[in-house]
Amino acid sequence: MAEERLSAGSTTGIAALLRPRPKGRSADAWLLIAPAIALVGVCFLYPLVALVARSFLEPEPGFAQYASVLGDETSMTILARTFLVALQVTVVTLVLGYPYAYLMTLVGRRARTFLMFLVLLPFWSSLMARTFAWIALFHPEGVVVGALRLIGLGHVELLGTQLGVTIAMVQVLLPFMVLPLYSTMSGIDRRLLDAARSMGASRWRAFFRVYLPLSLPGVLAGSVLLFIMSLGFWVTPRLIGSPQESLIGQFIEMRVGKLLDFAGAGAISTVLLVVTLLLLLISAGALKRVPGALAGGPQ
Repeated sequence: MAEERLSAGSTTGIAALLRPRPKGRSADAWLLIAPAIALVGVCFLYPLVALVARSFLEPEPGFAQYASVLGDETSMTILARTFLVALQVTVVTLVLGYPYAYLMTLVGRRARTFLMFLVLLPFWSSLMARTFAWIALFHPEGVVVGALRLIGLGHVELLGTQLGVTIAMVQVLLPFMVLPLYSTMSGIDRRLLDAARSMGASRWRAFFRVYLPLSLPGVLAGSVLLFIMSLGFWVTPRLIGSPQESLIGQFIEMRVGKLLDFAGAGAISTVLLVVTLLLLLISAGALKRVPGALAGGPQ
């Protein structure tokens, strides 16, 4: 009888899911999301389309702006530097964030709450305030440079250098790496490690052969997020970096603010957008091949 009731209940639930929804509900749903769609369209899509259109139409229709950008050594150098800094920030953030997120899965509830508090703490302060704090720390007479001098490294230039920009960006973006990693790691069954060790694997071998592959969805998600965010960073490189080592955001600002070259800035922005979309497509294809990714992580 229990099986019959269970079967009947399952059949009823499936029938309810397959039953056509009233058209009024669909209309109500569209009304609810219409303000959000309008906001995105006005504040994002329209400026984006206008910028791309100007890159193709000014000073005359064609691909002259893109040929100029792709053939300009300065533009390509700045674009390559931007990708290099984004890659450095992503790698350093992953190296720092992975063990931190792993530690969060090992400690108790109170310690985990405290570690999560430390991760979320930067979100409660202004990005500008944190950037100005790094300027004070990186000053030739600041704490960081003084500490490096005390340990025998001599006078290290950080303010106005690519190294200083990388350090500051890592501090700003580290939470965006830790959170996806912890979300994935918290779903990994640690009994799998015990099973691997019971079959003769060492602790490190069990970690690299069992745990690390299962955490790859979080690694990939965090890395892609960090890399794309680093490409468009402007405030931190603008205040801590220098014009001689400018990134793509500063270059676009200069083309718009000083040269009033909206078409050229649009071409550069479009190239960056296309590259970003390609990275997203490649990462989405790679994510489908990662075990557990389609199921939302290990179960």
